[in-house]
Amino acid sequence: MGISWIWGLVIAASVLYGAATGRIGEVGSAAMEGAGSAVTLIVGMLGATSLWCGLMEVMREAGVLSGLTRLLRPVLGRLFPSAGEDPETREALSANIAANLLGVGNAATPAGIRAVTLMDRGGGEATDEMCRLIVMNTASIQLIPATVAAVRAANGSGEPFAILPAVWPTSAVSVTAGLAAAEIMRRLWR
Repeated sequence: MGISWIWGLVIAASVLYGAATGRIGEVGSAAMEGAGSAVTLIVGMLGATSLWCGLMEVMREAGVLSGLTRLLRPVLGRLFPSAGEDPETREALSANIAANLLGVGNAATPAGIRAVTLMDRGGGEATDEMCRLIVMNTASIQLIPATVAAVRAANGSGEPFAILPAVWPTSAVSVTAGLAAAEIMRRLWR
């Protein structure tokens, strides 16, 4: 709800400024141009997002996610001790992590929601493990930044994956910093 107010204020300020400076026509033209660019970007990203989301489904059907779940079991057990005991929750966590590794936040979100739903013990409050998952999902270590590459390709980049050397350490640092901050806040809050 807060973001709606922010966008509303930005739009109102733009219209008021355009009217006050006699450039309301330019504001209208910029709004229409921006809307057209947004549609072009969305259509350009649709194919890439479909590809990677489809790949996630193929991985699930082929049993790759089950193998990834077994591979990630020690890590998930340390990060999510109580959630790591339930096979269904482990699978949802693994699907979330796999989607994030592929840089497909659109596919990671439903798996993350499913994992949090399974982690919920009916208390109505976010547990430390839920918060940890949200931090990891938001920061996400990415091996293949598919969504960002799709945005770059849709905007005419000749080498949409040229950002890989910067993405790997940056995403690793962001997850590490996020988990450290979550742990510090957990200890301070208690």
